[in-house]
Amino acid sequence: MRVGAFGAEKPVVRVDDTSYVDVSDLVTDFDEAFFGAGGSSRLAVPVAERIAAGAVHPFGDQRIGAPIARPHQILCIGLNFSDHAAETGQSVPDEPILFTKSPNTLVGPNDDVRIPRGAGKTDWEVELGIVIGKRTSYLDDVSAAADVIAGYVLVNDISERAFQMERGGQWCKGKSAETFNPAGPWLATPDEIPDVRNLGMWLDVNGVRRQTGSTKTMIFDPYVIVHYLSQFMVLEPGDLINTGTPPGVGMGHNPQIWLEPGDVMELSIDGLGVARQRVVGPR
Repeated sequence: MRVGAFGAEKPVVRVDDTSYVDVSDLVTDFDEAFFGAGGSSRLAVPVAERIAAGAVHPFGDQRIGAPIARPHQILCIGLNFSDHAAETGQSVPDEPILFTKSPNTLVGPNDDVRIPRGAGKTDWEVELGIVIGKRTSYLDDVSAAADVIAGYVLVNDISERAFQMERGGQWCKGKSAETFNPAGPWLATPDEIPDVRNLGMWLDVNGVRRQTGSTKTMIFDPYVIVHYLSQFMVLEPGDLINTGTPPGVGMGHNPQIWLEPGDVMELSIDGLGVARQRVVGPR
């Protein structure tokens, strides 16, 4: 995890819901250099020693930042849940649909989400995020993907559907406004997730359940996605991949529902914590 003011977060390791171990003296940040050097495994011993010595700190009311520093790239997979494709009336894709999201959309799990100027159809999407742990290209097969995944994170892939669907060009226009990628509260290493292909997911808006799903309805699972992307580009340590959303997005309702200032989203994935974001108007 990372705690502290925006742009000044320090790296920590979560002990439980109320406490953490400070590792800012051991690593600069959870960034490309950290993941590329196998940083997660190197922290295990010193963190265990500090817990045994009682060197833990309370979260208190500190801000929780995104659990990774700004990545080299945010890659996203569209229409990757069979039940979500059905609700949008679109065919199940033969290959993963790839689009990008500006890396500066990344914010903390409880930070405000800001509707951009000129928007009218801002939407929510609970998603499983994959963080890459090694510089990767041309993986030989799907089974090789597990070795290059540093961990998993809860993501809300906020979308402005009017920009995405009605303004021509690429989807990235509707995906890249400021605050459009809340992530966290923590990154779970793969050993903490018993079966990434069977994780429950949900999202509420103003206390009303809007999305309920499971990664078991993914068309392309995380290992397939990482292998596939490695055939087209070099994946860097710390890169974030958003893997798609289950049904229940605002666009899929009849009538459609869009986010408004004052709305509150809460979301969760099994083993990855709970996030809460308030929606604010354009600046």
